[in-house]
Amino acid sequence: MPLRHRTTLTQYLIEERRRFPGSSGDFNALVLDVALACKAIARAVAMGELGGLYGDHPGEAGGAINVQGETQKKLDVLSNELFIRMNQWGGHLAGMASEEMTDPYQIPKANPRGKYMLVFDPLDGSSNIDVNVSVGSIFSVLRAPPDAIDSGRDLTEQDFLQPGTSQVAAGYALYGPTTMLVLTVGNGVAGFTLDPNLGEFMLTHPKLHVPEDTQEFAINASNSRFWEPPIKRYVDECLAGKSGPRSKDFNMRWIASMVAEAHRILMRGGVFMYPRDNKDPSKAGRLRLLYEANPIGMVMEQAGGRASTGREPMLSVQPNGLHQRIGLVFGSKNEVERIERYHREPVEKENNTPLFAERTLFRD
Repeated sequence: MPLRHRTTLTQYLIEERRRFPGSSGDFNALVLDVALACKAIARAVAMGELGGLYGDHPGEAGGAINVQGETQKKLDVLSNELFIRMNQWGGHLAGMASEEMTDPYQIPKANPRGKYMLVFDPLDGSSNIDVNVSVGSIFSVLRAPPDAIDSGRDLTEQDFLQPGTSQVAAGYALYGPTTMLVLTVGNGVAGFTLDPNLGEFMLTHPKLHVPEDTQEFAINASNSRFWEPPIKRYVDECLAGKSGPRSKDFNMRWIASMVAEAHRILMRGGVFMYPRDNKDPSKAGRLRLLYEANPIGMVMEQAGGRASTGREPMLSVQPNGLHQRIGLVFGSKNEVERIERYHREPVEKENNTPLFAERTLFRD
């Protein structure tokens, strides 16, 4: 489509706003601030080693550790700073929360405050930066509690503990061969591609839809010894191919960047699994509920897919902590529902009798 016929992100947001004649425009301005942060991060990522931002962020023991217990990359820290810098001044937010910050971020007293809250993973998949694999940012917009807006009090962790169904908007930016912004404001999912000449996100994928069926699945197979029986059953059936119970061949994918996995599934279908397992019984999963699972879940559901813990819909989970971890399964609706069904069905008792065992003709 010629450029002159393309819709910009600003135009798209204005058109969406017209569905709500009484809206103030603060939400549109907030999304544009988020988009600006994503543009700045895209530029930093694109510079690669030339920008001097590869490697671990310096710390006392050779690398800074975030609240998740993970070593921070230089670009993790820069991306977090860019999200804060671009969004703290506009008067649209009451506060923010991030993977890289232990506590909620309070809007400086000198700045006006708004009625929304922003939660984000500033750079998902950052372990892939040094090998030039696609990474991204994930974000979610929530409404601040009315009493916090009226009183101007500092936000607490409890204010952010809202189920995914409360999200006003969600999306992600993908920093790959092209930079894309994928966004839902509760009216389907749209994809925008960054025009580097104009510095504008242009609408290129107006109505993204996840196919209900698929022959692709994504999972970290190195954790197979820790999987729960329903996940093991599902993967074993996929691997059995045409001769197995599914009667079709599957392809397995694993990028180790959830934004890249989500984008592939949004484009052509598939199912992604980072399920709860028994590798670390103290953790209910690997991914974070508020700023990873919920926003990706909203995007998938708005695109006709499904997001789940394996046991219940992801967006119905009531959070109990700012950095709560959870198991996540999302993608093509029929496959996710199959996995949910396997979790509900009784676990078949495994046959522990080895195929080749010591045998003897003589009995005691």
